[in-house]
Amino acid sequence: MKILKKIAVLALFILIILQFFGPEKNIGDVSDLEPFITETNPSASVQTILKTACYDCHSSNTRYPWYSNIEPVSYWMNDHVKHGKDELNFSEWSTYSVKRKDHKLEEVIEEVEEGHMPISSYTWTHGDAVLTEAQIKELADWVTEARAVLAIGKEQAN
Repeated sequence: MKILKKIAVLALFILIILQFFGPEKNIGDVSDLEPFITETNPSASVQTILKTACYDCHSSNTRYPWYSNIEPVSYWMNDHVKHGKDELNFSEWSTYSVKRKDHKLEEVIEEVEEGHMPISSYTWTHGDAVLTEAQIKELADWVTEARAVLAIGKEQAN
């Protein structure tokens, strides 16, 4: 029993020390999203869906809840955001080629329709990010339109 008490005290000490350290927060300029919004022209309701369900992990503009300041939760969240931005970063939209933009939009709707996005660990704490069938259809329609505009732009460039 004495060893368990020592381990518990050590674990508590480590958790307290961890509170003084943490990863850098993913807080950028909201204007970073302008190229994406301008080019893909989402409706106001689609913009709301993207802000609620996508931007926290797929842009440089994460909204951090209070519990993100508790270690080691912040490291876990940071890892999710980093992975999300590695897959798709709406804040870097202007750096993507037309082909990559088209592919990323195609992946967006595939992931959403298959229920892989937003991920369940995000929706546990962000219930408003759970998408309804109507919202998924609205996203799919917007992606179809945005991809058509990209295709026209690609043809004109050739």
